[in-house]
Amino acid sequence: MQGRVTHSLAFWFWMLAKLPAALWCGVRLHRLDEMGCTTSVPYGWRSQNPFRSTYFAAQAMAAELSTGALVLLAVEDAGMPISTLILDIHGTFGKKATRRVTFRCDAGAEIFAAVAEARATGEARVVSVETVGTMDDGTETSRFRFTWSMKAKQR
Repeated sequence: MQGRVTHSLAFWFWMLAKLPAALWCGVRLHRLDEMGCTTSVPYGWRSQNPFRSTYFAAQAMAAELSTGALVLLAVEDAGMPISTLILDIHGTFGKKATRRVTFRCDAGAEIFAAVAEARATGEARVVSVETVGTMDDGTETSRFRFTWSMKAKQR
């Protein structure tokens, strides 16, 4: 999984198949490992709202990918089918996003632990993780919290 999504051509095809709206907006994945994930969305005509800032939904797509890619990596590492579901999303917006916004989620350890528990117990596990969006000058534009549920599928 990690190799597939970090290779640019493979990632482009994966995005086309799984997240075409995010691909259209220009969402990119920059880093993915067991500890965290970094994604970004550019400021431009495909991601802009009428108020001359990056549309909240474009930011939400990049934010979700920064947590969701970690979930996918942990599920693949589990070696068995795991169901995943977003139970809740909460977002706050502090500054107008007028340049590329980069989202960083460093909750890999918590996500991997939740998937491991779901695999071991067969019960659903819930984990709430945060990702923060900043522009290149360090200005925080948005902060999202995604609550994920993971449960081993019955065979």
